[in-house]
Amino acid sequence: MIFRIVFLCLILLVIELYTFQVLKTLIKSKPILFSIQLISIVVLVYIVYSIMQFDRNVGQTQHMMVIMGLLLIVYVPKLILTLVLMGEDIFRLGAGTVNYFVDYDKSTDFLNSRRKFVSQIGLGLAAVPFLSLIYGVTVGKYNYKVIKQRIFFPDLPEAFDGFTITQISDVHSGSFDNPEKINYAIDLVNEQNSDLILFTGDIVNTDAKEMRPWIETFNRIKKHEYGKYSVLGNHDYGEYVTWPSEAAKEDNFKAIKSLYGEIGFNLLLNEHTFIEKGDAKIALVGVENWGHNFKQAGDLNKAAGTLKKEDFKILMSHDPSHWEHIVQHDEKHYHLTLSGHTHGMQFGIEIPGYFKWSLAQYVYKQWAGLYENLGRYVYVNRGFGFHAYPGRVGIMPEITVIELKKGTNVA
Repeated sequence: MIFRIVFLCLILLVIELYTFQVLKTLIKSKPILFSIQLISIVVLVYIVYSIMQFDRNVGQTQHMMVIMGLLLIVYVPKLILTLVLMGEDIFRLGAGTVNYFVDYDKSTDFLNSRRKFVSQIGLGLAAVPFLSLIYGVTVGKYNYKVIKQRIFFPDLPEAFDGFTITQISDVHSGSFDNPEKINYAIDLVNEQNSDLILFTGDIVNTDAKEMRPWIETFNRIKKHEYGKYSVLGNHDYGEYVTWPSEAAKEDNFKAIKSLYGEIGFNLLLNEHTFIEKGDAKIALVGVENWGHNFKQAGDLNKAAGTLKKEDFKILMSHDPSHWEHIVQHDEKHYHLTLSGHTHGMQFGIEIPGYFKWSLAQYVYKQWAGLYENLGRYVYVNRGFGFHAYPGRVGIMPEITVIELKKGTNVA
């Protein structure tokens, strides 16, 4: 832990030194320059001190989320400045070397002075993430989007043609700080008037008590004609803090499982049920968390039981890496898998229907939206809440509405 903090401090100091070079190039008033540097030092000390106070017995707190937000808002722009100036330094070093050994001009300085326009370009580039990250923590984290997705299946039972499902995922109730915005989101959920609602895990960050202030709010989610079902996410197991005992950890896990029932959702733990409409039915399968690099409590075979390949199946599995590594290759042919988990890393660029990018795509092959392989689909919800960074930039909180259609998509 100490080594990591020292390493972080060294990186931040290098960034501060390069930032100072930019400011020195652009600002000639020494009092203003001194004031900015003093503020920077105070912020740096505050961030490092707060990180050193992190308690694994408690886990993420509202204060730590503020620190994470402050760290990103202050140092991501400064990192951009540092990279720009490092690029200039490489050029200056190359030019100086050529001048010294090729041109033989020993009368000039080895390194040319910094160019003002380079610092101005760096400052302009740095302004983009700075303003974006501020937007993310003030507006973006509660800028809910209802995303509607129609999916065609040739073997969908006729009675379910047009059947609608609302999906929410990754609530992370311990991060919420605005009841008005959460109530607005619940209103959006209810306005969809779907046939079925599914919640694909992560009701808390760690501790069951995080959800207590929000029980009444989430109980406002109306009853859906064909039910309300849920599965667990990786955060629901309480594995990211140090518990005083295994018994305390298990008690918290039991309490978290009970939370889903307290807000009216039937929790599926490696099991399945049937959604019946007239004489037709589809299977709803729910597994515990299974992640390629996370807890693997999900048991797909146990959850499926005696289901056959021909049965139309919807699977709830929190982590989309489960689909990538297991589900899409399963002989029982899971028609549609609903996941969450990635949050799209809460930062990216998305132009619906044209372009989407996030650092999440370098970790997960399926990280936001709909993906397909040989008639098997997975939809990855971008998340209802937020975690670690208390904001969202580009990748907004999502309420998904999926419409099942019988037939082949010819679009």
